[in-house]
Amino acid sequence: MRDGAALADPAESVRAGARYALRIPPAVPAAPQPQAIPLTILFEDADLIVLDKPAGLVVHPAPGNQQGTLVNAVLAHAAEDLTGIGGEARPGIVHRLDKDTSGVMVVAKTERAHTALSAAFASRDLDREYLALAWGLPATAAGEIEAPIGRHAMDRKRMAVVGKQGARAGKPALTRWRLERGFGTAASLLRCRLGTGRTHQIRVHLAHIGHPVVGDPVYLRRVPASARLLAEPVRDALLAFPRQALHAESLGFRHPVTGEHLSFKAPLPPDMARLLAMLDNPVSKGYSA
Repeated sequence: MRDGAALADPAESVRAGARYALRIPPAVPAAPQPQAIPLTILFEDADLIVLDKPAGLVVHPAPGNQQGTLVNAVLAHAAEDLTGIGGEARPGIVHRLDKDTSGVMVVAKTERAHTALSAAFASRDLDREYLALAWGLPATAAGEIEAPIGRHAMDRKRMAVVGKQGARAGKPALTRWRLERGFGTAASLLRCRLGTGRTHQIRVHLAHIGHPVVGDPVYLRRVPASARLLAEPVRDALLAFPRQALHAESLGFRHPVTGEHLSFKAPLPPDMARLLAMLDNPVSKGYSA
């Protein structure tokens, strides 16, 4: 019996009939450190965690946000249950929400779950719906936005709808939307489903068709014309909203181990709910037709 980790000759080939014993090292601690950050857990078992991410929480440590992230929080919450992903005792991030987007996320606790969930997200074999409070009222009750997305030519921190060919060719992107509620012609609550998963996809696509997300610090470039249709207190509240009014409301997928179909829903966060209440106030009628 040979020790595969200590062959005398690294070039020695495997021979028929030979037996090798491989010693797999235990998972090493992840570089991010555990931090006791409150989490709203919707579901948890030995393989995964489903949670309602609050706006303002960065998902993964990165330059400028090395601490206080979702990964730090999950490490503190479930460190003893993380069996190792890629040789590290860390949570498996299979999809992300922008820092200031709230809503449902799933995090893998095991290598097996991470692999299966990553494949499901890559193939779109799942159900995801977002709610976006957008400026203006679309001309139809539902529609599709099919426009490639790539890096903005002048601002590399932004994404943009770009051409299909050439040096700046974007990646195919498809967003399906449906009007959930209209507030006169001043604003709309849109339900969005992703046909692809590009960076900032919903935000870029809605801005592209002239209905940017309320509060979007990147893609809302000027005061929308429809803002003048709002009563002053309501207009001021929407214009001062400190983040994109975008919420990942629901997520459905097959359990990566049992195959059971799971479905989860997160209620609108209080800040978005307050905006809708102001817009729909039957006394002050926050908008005009």
